Amino acid sequence: MSDSHFDTVAIVGIGLIGSSLARAVARGKLAGRIVIADSDVVALAEAERLGLGQAYESDVADAARDADLVVLCVPVGAMETVGKAMAPVLKPGAIVSDVGSVKASVLKALSATLPAHAHIIPGHPVAGTEKSGPGAGFASLFDGRWCILTPPEGADAAAVAKLKGFWAAIGAEVEMMDAAHHDLVLAITSHVPHLIAYNIVGTASDLETVTDSEVIKYSAGGFRDFTRIAASDPTMWRDVFLNNKEAVLEMLGRFTEDLTALQRAIRWGDGDALFELFSRTREIRRRIIDAGQDSAAPDFGRPHEE
Repeated sequence: MSDSHFDTVAIVGIGLIGSSLARAVARGKLAGRIVIADSDVVALAEAERLGLGQAYESDVADAARDADLVVLCVPVGAMETVGKAMAPVLKPGAIVSDVGSVKASVLKALSATLPAHAHIIPGHPVAGTEKSGPGAGFASLFDGRWCILTPPEGADAAAVAKLKGFWAAIGAEVEMMDAAHHDLVLAITSHVPHLIAYNIVGTASDLETVTDSEVIKYSAGGFRDFTRIAASDPTMWRDVFLNNKEAVLEMLGRFTEDLTALQRAIRWGDGDALFELFSRTREIRRRIIDAGQDSAAPDFGRPHEE
């Protein structure tokens, strides 16, 4: 049996990420048994119809009872509730992780609710699409993508190594990071861009001088991509902003300062400043492509990362 294999893996929450994880675990034969848990009976029934696991539970405690690894694929605002529900049944040595894009609040919530004999190792696979539900998942979602693990100080080294091996076997590139630093990094690379997308689409819908039909009919590439990002799950993103507000507000402050400078350059006709900014940001895009994090091909509705 490989170091990346678990006898029983419980996946709590069977949306896009949870269903993709179930498929990836099955593809790599990384668990003897996969238990799926979801309080949504419709989603649970669909997961069973798709054959995503060997057992299906509506109660998180029933799913976590015999699990060696529990992965929480629920909104970050639900971590404390889920943690309390499964705390009494976790067996000694069980690893509890998650897939949320905020880590400090998750670590705090789980540390306050789970027993000392469980190993809490928060995680964040940086992958996703704007689609949701058990049917939206696919096994290759994490292939070649980063998975960031944020173990707390003093975490069990063997448990961390096992979870790292698990994600590597799934196909992800694994990085270790402090939880607070993770939240700052993701605030600028993911959270603020999503907030801007939600806001600009909302602004367009509120314009009195441009009709909704015109917004839809004449959507050029930039606005089309904003609408794609803004189609992401509203519950998940509400919880992200409420649970990472300090880092998001810090990055929004920096963004606002830079936006003011850009307004000034446009107002005063400072073409050199505009050209310098556009050249610098174009270079960032080239480096993202060179790093294998995206394609240079035209984007005609390609699923985005979260």
